[in-house]
Amino acid sequence: MIISVKQLKKHVSTAIDDEVLADRLSALELLIRKTTNNNFQNRNIRFEVDISSPKLALDTPYLKPGDTVQISQSKLNDGLYVILKIEDGVITLDRDLYPEDKVLITKVEYPMDIKMGVVNLMKWEIENRDKVGIASETISRHSVTYFNMDGDNSTLGYPKSLTGFLKPYMKARF
Repeated sequence: MIISVKQLKKHVSTAIDDEVLADRLSALELLIRKTTNNNFQNRNIRFEVDISSPKLALDTPYLKPGDTVQISQSKLNDGLYVILKIEDGVITLDRDLYPEDKVLITKVEYPMDIKMGVVNLMKWEIENRDKVGIASETISRHSVTYFNMDGDNSTLGYPKSLTGFLKPYMKARF
């Protein structure tokens, strides 16, 4: 996960349930990875392991609880996982694993500007998503005009001004 719900709540106050926020953050992470064509892997922290149980047997000082890892070259377990805890060389992930031989485990690290960009996107999501489609609103003598979310002003369902932080991380698609 790019940032945890706990980290998000340091920057944004909301009454939305933590599970809902976690789902939204996971979806945003996948959107960012797909849009930038960048998996943000730290290839220096990569291991080839055999999976024999629903947990991961890997003793390394380079991973800690809260880290995101990507499992690849797998037929059953490909995807992103968050480390929940590490005890005696056994790593518990947010989802169980299926037994499999020789998969790659790679640490995923997001730069701080990506993290803060996600905070800004979530802040906009919480405060403004319900106003999308409303160009202006007038009540008595009070008038409010919202930003226009047509094709020229938005990308990925967010205002272009909020998604500019992704540009330096775009990778070419072949």
